[in-house]
Amino acid sequence: MPLIAQQPYVKVKREVHSIEQIDIELNRMIYLYDDKVVTQHREFPVTDVLDMSYRQVGGDGGLLYLHTIKGVYTYTVKFSPTKFIEAFKVLKDN
Repeated sequence: MPLIAQQPYVKVKREVHSIEQIDIELNRMIYLYDDKVVTQHREFPVTDVLDMSYRQVGGDGGLLYLHTIKGVYTYTVKFSPTKFIEAFKVLKDN
């Protein structure tokens, strides 16, 4: 199972203390293999991923959507995942 593409994403963890809220950015990666898509806590067989899409929010970043048979999963990205999505679509077309 060779690695086809990878896309960095950010998970924001919020910690609330008695007088403040702290947002901690955790840098993570989505990996596209020929048979699956893997994130930090999830693994999707490619056959279960129906589509991927992207919506720009603000300047450079936005939201990457994985449309699966079990629902839509959203990942915050700091730059356009166009190459990652194109690699997925080429894989699905074969």
